[in-house]
Amino acid sequence: MRVALAVIAALGAILLFLLASASANTALFAANYTWLLAINGVAALALLALVGLQLRRLRRDFKGGVFGSRLKSRLLLMLSLMAVLPGALVYGVSMQFAVKSIDSWFDVRVDTALEGGLNLGRSVLDGLQADLLAKTRDAALDLGDGAFIGPSRLNRLREQAGAQTAILLTLSGQVLGSSSVELGSLLPPLPAPSQLRAARGGRGLAQIGEAPGGGLMVRALAAVDGSLGSEPRVLQLTQAVPPSIARSAESVAAAHRDYQELQLGRTGLKQIYTLTLTLSLLLALFSAIALAFFLAERLARPLLILAEGTRAVAAGDFAPRATVEASDELGVLTHSFNSMTQQLGEARAQAEHHRHEMEAAQAYLESVLANLSAGVLAFDLRFRLRAANRGAQAILGDDLAGFEQQRLQEWPRHETLAGAILGGFAARGDEWQEQLEIARPDGMPQALLVRGTALPAAGGGGGYVVVFDDITKLIAAQRSAAWGEVAQRLAHEIKNPLTPIQLSAERLQLKLADQLTGASRELLDRATQTIVNQVEAMKNMVNDFRDYARTPLPQLAPLDLAALLGEVLGLYEESRTVIAVAPAPTSLPLVLADANQLRQVLHNVLTNAQDALAGVADARIAITMAQDAGRVRLTVRDNGPGFAPQILARAFEPYVTTKSKGTGLGLAIVKKIVDDHGGEIRLASDHGGEVSIWLPLATQVAAKGV
Repeated sequence: MRVALAVIAALGAILLFLLASASANTALFAANYTWLLAINGVAALALLALVGLQLRRLRRDFKGGVFGSRLKSRLLLMLSLMAVLPGALVYGVSMQFAVKSIDSWFDVRVDTALEGGLNLGRSVLDGLQADLLAKTRDAALDLGDGAFIGPSRLNRLREQAGAQTAILLTLSGQVLGSSSVELGSLLPPLPAPSQLRAARGGRGLAQIGEAPGGGLMVRALAAVDGSLGSEPRVLQLTQAVPPSIARSAESVAAAHRDYQELQLGRTGLKQIYTLTLTLSLLLALFSAIALAFFLAERLARPLLILAEGTRAVAAGDFAPRATVEASDELGVLTHSFNSMTQQLGEARAQAEHHRHEMEAAQAYLESVLANLSAGVLAFDLRFRLRAANRGAQAILGDDLAGFEQQRLQEWPRHETLAGAILGGFAARGDEWQEQLEIARPDGMPQALLVRGTALPAAGGGGGYVVVFDDITKLIAAQRSAAWGEVAQRLAHEIKNPLTPIQLSAERLQLKLADQLTGASRELLDRATQTIVNQVEAMKNMVNDFRDYARTPLPQLAPLDLAALLGEVLGLYEESRTVIAVAPAPTSLPLVLADANQLRQVLHNVLTNAQDALAGVADARIAITMAQDAGRVRLTVRDNGPGFAPQILARAFEPYVTTKSKGTGLGLAIVKKIVDDHGGEIRLASDHGGEVSIWLPLATQVAAKGV
């Protein structure tokens, strides 16, 4: 399109030049003006068609919302107005000037002056003709007096007449004699036979003609009378018209002739100039609009490149854009923009690389923190929670949702932990450690070892990190180990003297029984029997200690918990207490357990439940089983008085019991067996006592390679 516009515009300029040249040259105009006018019209129509196509395409882009079409439209409008308005002004002035100029050519005074000049020239030439004709007739009369006419006589007559040449001819055109001002000069043009006859028949003949050397000359012919019988003769005299008169006459005649031609073509001239100016205007305007398209695209292209690049950069695309190969500011701007986007791309790549490294480090750190069994809490300088790992959520039994919007002093839960953290940083400085006991959501006590550290301000803006571990099981294990060691020592230290005491009591009864009678004998029997009974009780207690300290490791194997429970419940068919067992789910998986030890656990829990229901009129025990998060949960619930708060916190410790005759080792042994199985046991008191036991699945343990 650009090439076509350039070619047609150049062709139009050439044709327009030729048309203007033809308008100024009459001969060229007469021969080629029509063709030039037609070709210029075709060029104008071609330019109009191309401009129309460009306008149509721009209109389609504008309606379609193509990016940059509005800018191109504005630039095109401004550039077109810059060309159209001056062009229209020049066209109007030129038309006015051309029409007024043409009309000014045909003034009445000019016409009168040209007519007067022409008549004046004619009068002068007529006077020269009349004067030379009179002189020629006088000379002819003079020649008619004599029969012989010699050269000297012709010279004399020529000189008397003031003529340049004198020739005597016959009617047939034969030269009888001649005379000239310049010796040896050529003869002037001879008259035609018709001129000779006209001069012979009348009063002579005078004419204006062209001189042989250029210019005008006056020719006069007169008949020469002769004797009877002689051939008729004609005298011709010629005289050059003065050059100034000749030039003036010729210029006046040419001007009059041209003026008459212009007068005849006055309307045509107006049309010619109008068409020429109109075509000039159209070609100039169409070329200007086409040039405006080119300039608009050229000016808009760098701006569109920059705008597109800006949108791409805003969208995150830093790929290099096209540049304008120009040495002006727009070209420099596009190159600078490309350099900027390249630098931004490199900076983005580095930032992405650093971000990936940070994300990898953060993911690694989060993975480490997520897999830590210890809880980690991160706070800002105002003690607002910034991060918490899964260990903290698991230990606290809370997902901590919504805690990020509250300061630590405003936590709705975990007041004990919050107070310990605030007090630790306030009283002990940037690093401290404390062991505290909190209550879990189920009411069971939980021992935590809490460590606090203040972060440096140069890192992430300062803050605090709190790390805590659930040491409940550790403390319980330490207590269990301590009680086991105490039990072993007590069993050893107490059991050794019990046998001699029992033997001594039995020996006293044997030796003294025959020697005493009556009340003394009865007293001896009661005393020895008391000693033997108490020794036996002491032995049983020592055996319980020994069993607690020497609980063997379980022999784990896949076990049907529902079947084992049914087997154990068979021993309680005669019990006064109603034992209700919820049907076990058909999909209840097998657990990994030692049947004998688990049977002991069930007996112990059921016995404790029955003892707690002593004196309750409507004694009931409910047992349920279900799969819970990869484990099997067994729950035994009674409608007795439940656990007292002070007992609930220490129920699994040895010698903690509410029974008057109990040793307090039952739940401690149950806890130890469940822990050895890798399970969990919890107590609750809600409208009665509740014991929940979680045991691992056989399939899950096998998958872990245990």
